[in-house]
Amino acid sequence: MSQYSETEKFDGMLFAMANQVEGGVFQLLDVYFGFLRRKTDFFVGGQGGQAEKIAMDKFKYHQKLAIKEKAEKDAAKTKREEIKKKEKSKREREEEIKASKIIEVTEEEAQKLEDAKSGKGDPAAAASSSGDKQPTEAAKKQEAADDKADSSDDEDSKGKIKPNMGNGADMPNYSWTQTLQEIELRIPLKADGRVKGKDVYCEVKRKHLRIGMKGQPPIIDEATFNEIKQEESYWTIDNNKTLTLNLEKINQMEWWPHIVPSDPEINTKKVSPENSKLSDLDGETRGMVEKMMYDNQRKQQGLPTSDEQKKHDMLQKFMTQHPEMDFSNAKFS
Repeated sequence: MSQYSETEKFDGMLFAMANQVEGGVFQLLDVYFGFLRRKTDFFVGGQGGQAEKIAMDKFKYHQKLAIKEKAEKDAAKTKREEIKKKEKSKREREEEIKASKIIEVTEEEAQKLEDAKSGKGDPAAAASSSGDKQPTEAAKKQEAADDKADSSDDEDSKGKIKPNMGNGADMPNYSWTQTLQEIELRIPLKADGRVKGKDVYCEVKRKHLRIGMKGQPPIIDEATFNEIKQEESYWTIDNNKTLTLNLEKINQMEWWPHIVPSDPEINTKKVSPENSKLSDLDGETRGMVEKMMYDNQRKQQGLPTSDEQKKHDMLQKFMTQHPEMDFSNAKFS
């Protein structure tokens, strides 16, 4: 068993201790060193300065690990923000393209427009003619496909809200975003002055969150949608007024519809998967996620999934190879 796993198994006990001390980390260290002073010979059992050297060696070792982990998480956060900006820019471009669609006109209508420009025809009639143009056959097909996709989602989407730009939701008391791997929860804290770590409580359990300001009712005190890794979760106070909590999912192949049951569910079919994050997955998992994303998109468009398409192609091939057989009355599911 690794050293990290050896120390990790005491997290539950240390969390309980941390939640009972009022002075935060400072008092927790005081409790720990007080125990060593009262119950062991740590300070006086060795040669002069040996206890201080041991303490400093361990401090520097864990400081180095903490700096490395923070740098990795900051880099991941920066990457997520870049992806969000790209997704936002992409959506804005798509909206611009939709807003600038070209209307097709017949030769007769084009002539009327030319006549209107040259003063030969009635401008109002030309405008009315082009404006009343019926959709093209391709447009009708696309509209029918969109309607079919929308209607197929209606039942599953009832009562659900559209995800925010980060594939999460903006609640009255907090907001959250997610990737397949983790969740970022941002909670504005109501306080008259600057908020410090010792002013809040943030209890993270395997499937429960309890967060709030000391002396106030909890902002969140419920079971989470699914299990999280306690040891990989951490929180900070940003700008002395916002608690930011990062949670790592245990199941990293699902989108959470909500953080806790009392929140409204988001429509997970409307999330925007981060393709660039697929490179972080192993080959087998990446293949499963890509197939899941592809099939989800096909369903939204009212088209067969990859498995359904494969069956259809096999049947078509068999029918082609056996023209002597009559399939006119056959029913395929």
